Amino acid sequence: MATPIGNLRDITLRAVDALKDADVIACEDTRHTAKLLHAHGISTSMTPYHDHNADRARPILLERMRRGAVVALVSDAGTPLVADPGFKLVRACLADGIDVTAAPGPSAVLAALILSGLPTDRFLFAGFLPSRSVGRRKTLRELNDVKATLVLFESPQRIAAALADLAEILGPRDAAVVREMTKMHEEVRRGTLADLAATFAGEAAPKGEIVIIVGPPAAGLMTSDADLDATILDALTHQSLRDASAMIAAATGRPRRDIYARALALSAARGGSRPATR
Repeated sequence: MATPIGNLRDITLRAVDALKDADVIACEDTRHTAKLLHAHGISTSMTPYHDHNADRARPILLERMRRGAVVALVSDAGTPLVADPGFKLVRACLADGIDVTAAPGPSAVLAALILSGLPTDRFLFAGFLPSRSVGRRKTLRELNDVKATLVLFESPQRIAAALADLAEILGPRDAAVVREMTKMHEEVRRGTLADLAATFAGEAAPKGEIVIIVGPPAAGLMTSDADLDATILDALTHQSLRDASAMIAAATGRPRRDIYARALALSAARGGSRPATR
């Protein structure tokens, strides 16, 4: 039997019992987990299970569980199986008919969502964005029309660049940057994506784990393609292509380059002269 458990200072009583009852504890870093076990008087033996040894360690753990052993899976931080290799162990257990249960505990995803002050009734956890801007912007365009609050993980070194891309692609949305969730140096910064992008661009890279929460597109911004075309054509009667694209992008939350490309296509289709781009 496998029991995933989050290795955090505010561990639940249920998780403590599970660790005491387990035959072995699989963990990312035995030194890190040893501190947790010592704090709670737990003497269960440990074995490493992480990205670098998972393929070798997994068959050994599975064989122990087939023989009736109880294995508790512990992460160094956050909730196991969320952005770590634990899901492969759970999947292998299920394929073998081995029972799996969970001892729920603190989750950076949910805690950051709650502290953000943004809508929580519908949200999408999208994990880590691509590290390079080209891939990141492509992913953000795919997420642009998702009618839900977005929850993203990001590294401290890329936070400024990621926020800049978020502001440009997703438009004027409220957001929050949460650092070191559920830990001693927990910090929450709230504002628009543009404001947060400007703030982090002027600072040294922060330390710790970061969660970005982005509010959903406002209902009024989700116009149909027909409505969008009509708005573009009307704006082009009295504005340049560049000014019209910037204005409509800000009003709709859609990427300016997409508005610009659509405006070019509409202008060509109607056979009119191309507005000045200035």
